[in-house]
Amino acid sequence: MQAMENFIFQNPTRIIFGKGTEAETGRETAKHAKKVLLHFGGGSIRKSGLHDRVCKSLKDAGVGYLELGGVKPNPRLSLVREGIRICRENKLEMIIAVGGGSVIDSAKAIAIGVPHAGDVWDFYLKKIPVTESLPVGVVLTIPAAGSETSNGSVITNEEGWYKKDAGGECMRPKFAIMNPELTFTLPPYQTACGAADIMAHVMERYFTRVPSVDFTDRLCEATLRAIIDNVPVVLAKPDDYAARAEIMWAGTIAHNDLLGTGRIGDWASHMIEHELSGIYDVAHGAGLAVIFPAWMKHVYKNDVARFARFAVNVWGVEPRFDRPERTALEGIRRLKSFFRDIGLPTSLPELGVKDDRLEEMAKKATAAGPLGNFVKLGKDDVVSIYRLAQ
Repeated sequence: MQAMENFIFQNPTRIIFGKGTEAETGRETAKHAKKVLLHFGGGSIRKSGLHDRVCKSLKDAGVGYLELGGVKPNPRLSLVREGIRICRENKLEMIIAVGGGSVIDSAKAIAIGVPHAGDVWDFYLKKIPVTESLPVGVVLTIPAAGSETSNGSVITNEEGWYKKDAGGECMRPKFAIMNPELTFTLPPYQTACGAADIMAHVMERYFTRVPSVDFTDRLCEATLRAIIDNVPVVLAKPDDYAARAEIMWAGTIAHNDLLGTGRIGDWASHMIEHELSGIYDVAHGAGLAVIFPAWMKHVYKNDVARFARFAVNVWGVEPRFDRPERTALEGIRRLKSFFRDIGLPTSLPELGVKDDRLEEMAKKATAAGPLGNFVKLGKDDVVSIYRLAQ
């Protein structure tokens, strides 16, 4: 009987979860470094007072710091290079990321770039493996990317607008401070984009061709249900701590590799979406909300039973045993409808994507070879998926 794949699971990131936990930033940081780069995005952490609280915590713990703000969604290589320069010139020992996935990914890129003699972009072009990194710590403000415990980073190079990923076990943050209260002020659209990103991380693992993975199937289904149930709650009542906590923890579990144990994930939808956010600078979660249902429509016939299970166990579709394909399609329809109901785009025109660049994006997405594992996708397949998303 075929069974799950062999695997090694190790996730050493220390999680500090709950109300007021940002006060622990200095104490956790001092275990690893005495002089750090404090890395963040725009002005929201200053307006909320989080910046002052984190800085006080660092000072109280005897940790010195320099600051580098300005991280944008789809974080830029130019700012990463600036961070590397600052760290080298000032002999900084650690990066503290205060923000969401973009800030954390940028911090990780700086951390692997500092000890590397060459260009940090080489890691993202897969020219060399990642083997060394400065330690990274996280104060999470946006549940979405799961970068707070993952071993990867995604960066956008403004020269050609290429969005690429790099990964290595040394890139996992040393600690992640997770206070759901910090997400109360997230705009509804950002909350929704985060939900789509979390769901995509689960679905990339859920849609596998590996048999006999029922335990992790059930974990994936439960994680998806937690998002589906709680996102409408926080959109209606942003300061609902219980629902925010469920979403924040689900976002971490979705991408800390637990749900992928024994499975072979797909990841084609992520690669296809990277071309959207790389060229058009759309929010990653919004792009995934458009691409994932289109990918499903393109590939579902390769394993109708798995898509039917998704429909029944995740969306509560009444199974049609005589028409499993109809059940499968209803699950895809409900996913797309959910994204629309929480305020996300569900078509490329809503993202401002022009038809004349579909071939270009598909060519770039498949430049290194076919995408995915559930079904191998070539350039023409990717073009078809883009067209299904129109």
